[in-house]
Amino acid sequence: MIRTATLIAALTALPFGAHAEMARYTLDRDHVVVAFLVDHLGYEKVLGRFTDISGGFSFDPESRELGLVEVRLGAASVQSDNDARDGHVRSKDFLNADEFPDITFTAEGGTPDSATTGTVAGTLTVRGVSQPLTLDVTLNKIADYPFGHGKETIGISARGSILRSGFGMDYAVANGFVGDSVDIIIEAEAYLAD
Repeated sequence: MIRTATLIAALTALPFGAHAEMARYTLDRDHVVVAFLVDHLGYEKVLGRFTDISGGFSFDPESRELGLVEVRLGAASVQSDNDARDGHVRSKDFLNADEFPDITFTAEGGTPDSATTGTVAGTLTVRGVSQPLTLDVTLNKIADYPFGHGKETIGISARGSILRSGFGMDYAVANGFVGDSVDIIIEAEAYLAD
């Protein structure tokens, strides 16, 4: 579910320092993973992911200040390596992808813990329901990409969790068949927008 997040954002936004103009970074669709883990009957956690991901964020690499984060996931793009399960997750029992095709994550800024770690608190919207989501974010690297587009690129890792029941996905929560808690996993590269 998630991102999203997005989500995202490298983001240790340091609110101090010179207030320079932020640059806009676009998620690299070839190098972004938004995935989730959810318990199945207590035996294992099922890993799923979304393949339709877009968005970006504003960021100042010098001050480490994070601005607007906007991430969109296509709910119907969920995949867990099982066609029957994926169809069920797209259904009204879970994501209700026909009625609510977009999952979104938005945030405005972040809170630094160190030069490379911090939190990004924003809003996740699933099935038309908006709930707060806080992501623990690690800034992995900022550098010009060594080939291809050659643009300045930011790499991040982010983790968070939600209760799916908070978004109206109560199916199999009461009997414990499917866990309520969903772990969110984000690995992403974002490049300087034109």
